[in-house]
Parts: sequence; C-alpha cells; structure tokens
Amino acid sequence: MFKLTSSPHTHSGALTANVMLWVIIALLPALAAQVFYFGIGVLVQMTLAVITAALLEVMVSKLRHKPPFFFVKDYSGTVTALILAMAIPPYSPYWVILIGTLSAILLGKQAYGGLGQNLFNPAMVGYVVLLISFPVQMTNWITPMSLLSSPLSPKDGLELIFFGHTSLGQTVPQLVSAIDGLTQATPLNTWDLAVKQGDATMQAFNQSPLLQSILPLGEQHWFEAIGWTQVNLCFLAGGLFLLWKGIIRWHIPTAVLVTFFLLCSINWLFTDNATNPLWQLVSGAIFFGAFFIATDPVTAPISPRGRLIFGAVIGLLLYIIRYYGGYPDAVAFAVLLANIGVPLIDHYTRPRVAGHTRR
Repeated sequence: MFKLTSSPHTHSGALTANVMLWVIIALLPALAAQVFYFGIGVLVQMTLAVITAALLEVMVSKLRHKPPFFFVKDYSGTVTALILAMAIPPYSPYWVILIGTLSAILLGKQAYGGLGQNLFNPAMVGYVVLLISFPVQMTNWITPMSLLSSPLSPKDGLELIFFGHTSLGQTVPQLVSAIDGLTQATPLNTWDLAVKQGDATMQAFNQSPLLQSILPLGEQHWFEAIGWTQVNLCFLAGGLFLLWKGIIRWHIPTAVLVTFFLLCSINWLFTDNATNPLWQLVSGAIFFGAFFIATDPVTAPISPRGRLIFGAVIGLLLYIIRYYGGYPDAVAFAVLLANIGVPLIDHYTRPRVAGHTRR
C-alpha cells in the first residue's frame, strides 16, 4: 500500500488485508462492550452483515470475471459490514442489516469499481439508506440490559430480530417504555426529546436511569451514561491503538474532536439546557466516527492540511446537525457531506510536486 503523499512515492510495506485486520482488532473492545451491555443482537447483526458482504463480493467478482475471492481477500468488505452492524440498533429486523449491507457493498463500493474508487464511505452509504428508508426500525434502540426489568435471553434476542417480538410478545419499544415514561433507548434521543419539550422534561431527563454513576468519579457524575460511556471509551481506546500502530494519521480524528468540542463548549457556556461537551462526546458515535469512519483513506483528502480541513468540516457538521437538525446523532450525514468536498479540498491543498514550482 502506498502512502498518500505527493511524489516521489514510497511503499509502506503494508498490505490492504493486514491494515483491515488491524482495524478489525481495534474494533473488538467496543464490540465486546456492546455485547455486554446490549446483548447478543450485535453479534447476530454482525454475522448477517459479514456473510452478506462476502456473498456480494463473490458475486461481483464473478460478474467482473475476476477470481471468486478477488474482492473478499482484502477484508475491506468485512470491515464495512462490521462497522455497519455496530452502527445500527442491535435488535432491528434481520432484513434491515441485509438491505444496509447490500447498499453499502453494491452502491457505496462496487458501483464505483471497488476499493480505492469509491467516493463515499460505503458503511455510511448503507447506514443513511437505512435511516432515510426505515426511520422507525433505525431508531428502536434498546436500553442497556441492566435497566430492563428482566434480562433479555439469547432466545428472546433472536426472536426480536427474526420475528419482531419476544416469546412473550414484547417489542423493543415496549421493553424500553416499561422502564419509565421518559427513558429513550439512547442518551442523545433522551436529551433531544427533553430539549424539545422544555424545562420540566429536562429536569426529568437529569434523573433518567440512563445517567447513572458508572465510573469512580462520584455520584451522578455529569458525563456518564450507562453502557454508552463504556462503549465510547472502547472506541477511543481502539482509535488510539490504530494511531499507535500507524494505521491512521492523527489529523482527521484530532480536527473532528477539537472542532466539535470547542463548538459544544461555546454552546454550553451561552445556551440554556445545553449539556456538558464531554457528555456529548461519550453519548453518541463521535469516537466511532472520528477514528474508524472519517479516517477511511479512500474517501479522505491526501494531504495533512487537507485532512485537518476535512476533519474540521466533519466536526462542524456534527455540531450543526446534532444541535439544530432533526437527528440526535449525525456522524453518517456529516461524513458523507464532507466526502462530497474532498475533491475541492484536495485541489486547494495539493502539495507541490517535486521538481515543479507552486502556481
């Protein structure tokens, strides 16, 4: 794999398959945390996504008269499937992940010619197709298992995914609403609802079971959200691991996080009912997006300065959509919108080619 810099080029010595395997390894802590807090649904969605992605890659290989596993052996499809499976609600219907994976692999990747040719992040293409087409299924997030009145068994989890209800006839919204009248499935959904409904609901939000003290930082610490904080910290650990291994560069994650944090801090200082910016960081998919999605080398700028601009644009879009848009979280839309601007960013930040003067 060649480093994405201006000529003369040097080879990094890393194969695409090896890079993708390191990304998969970095995702494992967050995957384990998701399974621990939200049940086996994550594993079921991951299995369906990976199998579907592999079958689609084999099919496309045959249609293009390539060896059967030409597009499978670099593991890029596996990474796309894994990211998509970890991004959707763990107990959404089985057909949701099948449609999402099909959209990611065929529309987001293979329609452009395969890995290295796609303009948009494939996993986010699949996610946005699902979010726009099936908003109800894509917002049916379950609360952490510890908040349910009775643990969700593996059998019930499978029934939720394949039949839409447990053996007792309970759906995901019924399981969630049984906790109390306010608690939504995710902290961001709860906060968004509270902001729209006013001060009384905001006071109830502050007492939500989701906002439990889970770290040794004191009772009702101001940025803790059970389940979500731990998962996000695992994404952060995985991202730092990728930086340490040299799989990704620091420019994009730093620009995303710093831009978003600064804007949230300004909002927190001057706006009523604003939450602490640290809570915003660990309650959504910011770390997931900053380290594992926005850093996709195919759909990101090639120069360090371009990557900083790209990350700052994503951070700005995240803030605007999350605070003023219709979606509590905004990683997918922010990344795809920033992908549109990559050719323009590359045009104005292209490094000087060796042997030529800058115009």
